Amino acid sequence: MVKLNKIYTRTGDDGTTGLGTGERRLKSDLRVDAYGTVDEANACIGMARVHTAQTYQAIDAMLSRIQNDLFDLGADLAVPDDGKPLGYEPLRIIAAQTGRIEKDIDLLNKDLQPLRSFVLNGGSPAAAALHLARTVARRAERLMVALAQDPREHVNRDALKYINRVSDFLFVAARAVNDNGNADVLWVPGKNR
Repeated sequence: MVKLNKIYTRTGDDGTTGLGTGERRLKSDLRVDAYGTVDEANACIGMARVHTAQTYQAIDAMLSRIQNDLFDLGADLAVPDDGKPLGYEPLRIIAAQTGRIEKDIDLLNKDLQPLRSFVLNGGSPAAAALHLARTVARRAERLMVALAQDPREHVNRDALKYINRVSDFLFVAARAVNDNGNADVLWVPGKNR
């Protein structure tokens, strides 16, 4: 269990932070950027939930589970698997977490209007907030993919699948809160030429 008594430690004043393994890395390190962006996506979901808590309780419950899982994802990324024994079992994203999101996507998607064009970010306040969370989740995914390309680094394959599915979920949820797609703002190519 995590216990935080003191918020400032001054250990990061030199521009470094500690990974879950104790290793110090620059705060600009790609791994730190990846799990920091996961945290940012989580914060955006928290803002979206301000708009979903009362009106879209089923979606809000799904978002609550995702927020908790995103902390799991941050923990996964903060403890890189370098093959060395840690003395404890690190928290890792597992396939079942992705499977649960896929079921939620399928549940929401069955009532959506078919898409006729790309969707512009907007519509209701809830949808706009979910679209913002989606774009931040996509950025986290891009950073995780870049990190996985470094031969010195390891990224859990299930974690990559999970973050991809989170952004898919956020897209479908945004459409769901936009009157099941009826209130989506659609892109009209060349409209303002």
